[in-house]
Amino acid sequence: MWERYNIYSRTNYTLDPTPSPYNITLEQVNATQKPFSAFEGCELMVEGIIFDMVAQSFNLAIGLPANILVIAILIRNRHEPSTSDIFLGCLALMDAYFGLMAPIGFINLYHWRSMKGWMALKFSYGVKDTSGPLFLSCICLDRFVAVLFPIAFSQLKAIKYRISLSVFVLCLTFAYASAKTIGGLPNFEKVFTGEILAIFAWMIVCNLSILWALKRSRGAGKDEMHPMKKKAFKVVRSLLAIIVCNYLPPVALFPFQDHYSPLVFGCYVQPVGYAFLNVSSTIQPLVYLSRLEKMPFLPQSILKMLCCKKKKALTSLED
Repeated sequence: MWERYNIYSRTNYTLDPTPSPYNITLEQVNATQKPFSAFEGCELMVEGIIFDMVAQSFNLAIGLPANILVIAILIRNRHEPSTSDIFLGCLALMDAYFGLMAPIGFINLYHWRSMKGWMALKFSYGVKDTSGPLFLSCICLDRFVAVLFPIAFSQLKAIKYRISLSVFVLCLTFAYASAKTIGGLPNFEKVFTGEILAIFAWMIVCNLSILWALKRSRGAGKDEMHPMKKKAFKVVRSLLAIIVCNYLPPVALFPFQDHYSPLVFGCYVQPVGYAFLNVSSTIQPLVYLSRLEKMPFLPQSILKMLCCKKKKALTSLED
């Protein structure tokens, strides 16, 4: 296995035994004086890294305000919360944190050129790698139990259970991010691949199980679905779409790293794969906001315009 070929990739491979500035761990930060460069080794192949930077710019411009709006809506509805609100809030908070780190990455890329700045950014990458998939799986678990085991769900509605699970997920997230920041762990990249594959499989189970429950809930000769179960299916289906669009590409590409040259994999495959993962910080809050029947904090003129466009779209579909 070979070390991360440029500073923008997040995994730990080794290309040669000689330490380079982009492979330095925390213990070696103070021992090197060589100038830091995020493009080192990819000076003539920067397209993949720039593609990832565009995705992070998208997170900063759209994802950050969207996540802040989600948090504001959850706080506003705290007196009538949904059982999944704490997971949605934690997910939005972690995505907002990741969006806030984008300017630090840009400044460090062209101005600071600091290894410490890269370590801070690397920690945020670790948070993003873990918090998103785990909190999405928590939301799916909540809907899964609500639909298939309603009696058990009614007994587990207390907020303390969801707080405990959220704290556990946050501990896993920060432990993973710390290990990624320190570096030097053998085969550490396989943890991320295994995590995404397991969560993808879990999302499939959720969808199939909820669909099965919806079919069973229909009466003979009727097409009606129970509103709660129908809503749960839409939620989990949107989560599966996020997993497929944002998390599956790196998992599908990275296992075939031996088929690429170190330059191509480090300068193109990794940055592009992680760009899909990064942009989920924007897609996730937008999917949540699109499911809301009423959007608070927005002027009535904008709401009327959006409603008119939505009605026109529905009319055109019916025609």
